Amino acid sequence: MGRYVFRLPDIGEGIAEAEIVAWHVKVGDRVEEDGRLADVMTDKATVEMESPVSGIVREVAGEAGDTVAIGSPLVVIETEGEEGAEEPPAETSSPPPQAVPVETPAARPAPAPTSATRSPLPAPGGKALASPAVRARATALGIDLASVPAGPGGIVRHADLDALLTARVPARTAAAPAEERRPVEQLSGAGEQVKVIGLRRRIAENMAASKRHIPHFSYVEECDVTALESLRAEFNRESGERPKLTLLPFLITAICRCIPQFPMINARYDDEAGVVTRYDSVHLGIATQTPGGLMVPVIRDAQGLGLSQLAAEIARLAAAARDGTAKPEELSGSTLTITSLGPLGGIATTPVINRPEVAIIGPNRIVERPAYDGEAIEKRKLMNVSISCDHRVVDGWDAANFVQAVKRMLEAPLVLLAG
Repeated sequence: MGRYVFRLPDIGEGIAEAEIVAWHVKVGDRVEEDGRLADVMTDKATVEMESPVSGIVREVAGEAGDTVAIGSPLVVIETEGEEGAEEPPAETSSPPPQAVPVETPAARPAPAPTSATRSPLPAPGGKALASPAVRARATALGIDLASVPAGPGGIVRHADLDALLTARVPARTAAAPAEERRPVEQLSGAGEQVKVIGLRRRIAENMAASKRHIPHFSYVEECDVTALESLRAEFNRESGERPKLTLLPFLITAICRCIPQFPMINARYDDEAGVVTRYDSVHLGIATQTPGGLMVPVIRDAQGLGLSQLAAEIARLAAAARDGTAKPEELSGSTLTITSLGPLGGIATTPVINRPEVAIIGPNRIVERPAYDGEAIEKRKLMNVSISCDHRVVDGWDAANFVQAVKRMLEAPLVLLAG
């Protein structure tokens, strides 16, 4: 019998580590070659790890929610050959690591970070090794990663930031009220406890970073979409084999037509460099609810697509996000985001910006109600359009004028389609 150490490979995104979000095997299971081992998540996508050999799983590297450094052992498999083999790590200037058993958390708990077990080990060039999420958190906290005592391999993790923050907090001089100190599980009526891992943790970290960094403001405008809805219904009656049109392709077209007048809306802000990059192309993120949580697939060059092309791309990307087949490049690189709850859209929304973008647009539910046109009162189809903006980059005047321009397009659909 031999032992094969499968190391977490370089997924090709320049990352230092990945989070285990699901195990498909456990110690003692037999796994076949190309069989599923685990799902790991980077800051961009979930990647399925497959076994390069057949054998019995003898060790696994942690539980769901734990992070594993690139090149570190993920699974140890007992093979049927005389000698064990080892999945080679990424090429480096140092000798390859030897095959070693991977201890599970139950076998040996990880030691708490101390000055004796951790030391700052910056990467070549003086830049500390850390995942994008850890870098974003350190930036938000005003922490220089080079000053953080790093863990194994010189990689700074969330636990290292936690240890540094804990060391900085002075001891409390007075006891907290009993209710404040009471653990959650001791509260009456407590239900199931759910560990926040994977996509849910990414969402939590990204949303918290967005609210910490960005001074949001929101603006809401009412649009009369009666004529647009009549035109949309006519398109759908004559659509044939083309995809049915929702309101989103019309809204996207209006946004893309107005962007050249308001380039500050279609931009990304680099906090660290203090640089705003404006884009000519509109790479539009579509906030999509999936079983695991909110994801934002991206329509590339939306300004160059027609209504039917937009409808088809929205449907394709939403399906890929929901079934987990979206590629990493389809989940990053947006310059502006739309978030829509469809029929559940409510009266108005104040969406959180998809950092590092500077604006997010939210169409709300279409409702029928009486409206006065200056001469008579009649039933109209009305919809509010919300926008949240980064006030460091976008002024209220610009946001209001942009939404007003979109409103004019939506209320005059023939003008919208004329271009």
